[in-house]
Amino acid sequence: MTSFTRQRWAGLLFLIGATAVAWFAHAHWSARLTAWDYFTGWVLFAVMVMLTVFNARKKIPFLPLGTSEGWLQFHIYSGYLTIALLLVHLRFRPPGSGFGITLFVLYAIVTGSGIAGLVLTRVLPRRLTTRGGEVIYEKIPTVRRSLQQQAESLALAAIPGAKSTTIADFYARRLRDYFNGPRDFWLHLAESRRPLSSVMDELNDLRRFLNNDERAALDKIAALVRQKDGLDYHHALQTTLKLWLFVHLPFTYGLMLFTLAHIVIVYAFSGGAK
Repeated sequence: MTSFTRQRWAGLLFLIGATAVAWFAHAHWSARLTAWDYFTGWVLFAVMVMLTVFNARKKIPFLPLGTSEGWLQFHIYSGYLTIALLLVHLRFRPPGSGFGITLFVLYAIVTGSGIAGLVLTRVLPRRLTTRGGEVIYEKIPTVRRSLQQQAESLALAAIPGAKSTTIADFYARRLRDYFNGPRDFWLHLAESRRPLSSVMDELNDLRRFLNNDERAALDKIAALVRQKDGLDYHHALQTTLKLWLFVHLPFTYGLMLFTLAHIVIVYAFSGGAK
């Protein structure tokens, strides 16, 4: 059994055990202890603080605080645990105030984005490896410009030899915008090959009207089109992997600030809304 598998099983057993304890405690003590809501609130807040610390841990990997994978597994299963803890804290009832609803919505966004991020970080990297070649995200614009310049040079160079502007006209009409920036973000994310197939079909149709020299130039342009399609694929998937954090992290900090405000309100006003 690998270390990752052991960590996954340990996390799953921790989640099942902690959830069972939380629900058992709620069933037996929620009606007996007057401070039950305070207790469950503090437990939930403590777990949320530990989850937030995970981001700080990633920024100091050199400290001997356990492996990154171990922290990630703890983060995942503790995040799932907060669902059970929140239900216990709310006594399995919907929040009864506007502030409570706001807190609940923030929590739902943070949890939902966290689950979405877990799926994305498991699925998208595997998909990227199937398209071959690692592309550094920050260098994608530079590589794109290089492909554009090569394609444009080939299209213009074909004019004198063929005494025809057929390829140049096609480039201006169909490929200039194609090479000019990232294309077909959502189709690439959906693993659709339709964008590439559409361009390649048009290139194949154009071949019928070209001589041998023009066809050689068109074949080189077609190779650049395939590279551009692969580059757009990497751009779409890598952008998605980066953007989900811009949802998850800001809403996480927003949730923590609202939770602190909730604590202040509860202790400042006896019987305050949750």
